[in-house]
Amino acid sequence: MNWHQLLSNKRLGLENTHEVHKDDRTEFQRDYDRLIFSAPFRRLQNKTQVFPLPGSIFVHNRLTHSLEVSSVGRSLGNDCSRALLELHPELSSTHISELGSIVSAACLAHDLGNPPFGHSGEKAIGTYFSEGKGQWLRDYRDPNTGDHLTEAQWNDLIHFEGNANAFRLLTHHFAGRRKGGFVMTYSTLASIVKYPFSSTLAGQHQKFGFFQSEEQDYCTIAQELGILKHESPTNAIHYARYPLVYLVEAADDICYEIMDIEDAHKLKILSAEETKTLLLNFFSEERKEKIRKNMDILTDVNEQIVYLRSCVIGCLERECARVFVENEEKILNGTFEGSLIQNISEIPRRAYELCEKTAYSRIYRSKDVVDIEIAGFQVITTLTDLMIEAVTHPDKAYSKLLINRVSAQYEINAPTLYERIMAVLDYISGMTDVYALDLYRKINGMSLPIV
Repeated sequence: MNWHQLLSNKRLGLENTHEVHKDDRTEFQRDYDRLIFSAPFRRLQNKTQVFPLPGSIFVHNRLTHSLEVSSVGRSLGNDCSRALLELHPELSSTHISELGSIVSAACLAHDLGNPPFGHSGEKAIGTYFSEGKGQWLRDYRDPNTGDHLTEAQWNDLIHFEGNANAFRLLTHHFAGRRKGGFVMTYSTLASIVKYPFSSTLAGQHQKFGFFQSEEQDYCTIAQELGILKHESPTNAIHYARYPLVYLVEAADDICYEIMDIEDAHKLKILSAEETKTLLLNFFSEERKEKIRKNMDILTDVNEQIVYLRSCVIGCLERECARVFVENEEKILNGTFEGSLIQNISEIPRRAYELCEKTAYSRIYRSKDVVDIEIAGFQVITTLTDLMIEAVTHPDKAYSKLLINRVSAQYEINAPTLYERIMAVLDYISGMTDVYALDLYRKINGMSLPIV
């Protein structure tokens, strides 16, 4: 792959349109602004990141997480663009100087496709089809049309993935062929696809990059940008990672791990001393002493941890930028293995791994986190089951009531079974936690609208 082709400000759906703008924003800055002002992005403020949405203590939700990831992503992109320009002055004629803008926009979008209630909502949708009430759809044929799900479409459902859903949200509903929408640049769209292959290759890790409905869109982008295509024994679509995906992934890795540790301290899951020790582990002994002296100036423990957290994020950002630039050739050849964070220097890498281990044992299994996952699983499973029943049996009286409640923006009456099911998942995954819970209560007769 080469940077001259990889960086394109062409917009999906507007390939033959030449817009004239009267301000100085680049096309990638326009991507960022379109996302910031969009309804799907705004709804992230009411979607769980890890911990239940706040009461008196404000922890991260999907919105604050995405903003922080975008900030770190911008720094990563800017640092890498400066280093690459020093190595390759001939790239000055490309969009290489705009890596920060591209990565920051992609970071804003990376969680747009996640359903309510964090990862439990995502898992609830997949397992509804793979091991729940939705299994009957595997062999279902529409009695009127004979329409049924293909093997590839079934794989989309049982492996339902938030990353693939984000790509769908940005390209399917709001593509240039339709009124309004995002109409994002090719480079920004490619930067959010962490797993550039179809659901047929999802395997045990359950990850993939695009649904069957958007497969051609991704192929169009990949061909335009010159993304390497891998051979697949099953003839499934499989590409090498677009280089900037590594930077988006690194920004996400840095923020969620370190900010979860800080949130755990706020919620008293981790003590102040445990938190400080975990974060100081990222530095050499000499650097630790300097940090401790600066921390001593601060009298508030929370401020000390905020300062320490900022030092860690800075350290990881610089390390990941270094790994990216040093491995540029492998990344462009599609042979780089693992993530950037897995290839950083030994001291910060071990510290990061310890944070991961602590998070899984102390944070992600804490009572409050597990409780929200249990509740979310029940809410999402119930809503999915009722809506799937409605779109497969639309003539029933109750089905008509449910369908009439769905906004016209969702193609709930699409001609094919697959499109109708995907419209249901669009509707449910677009909900906020509060909206999903409110709808669940109303459907179950647990609450009524107050006039």
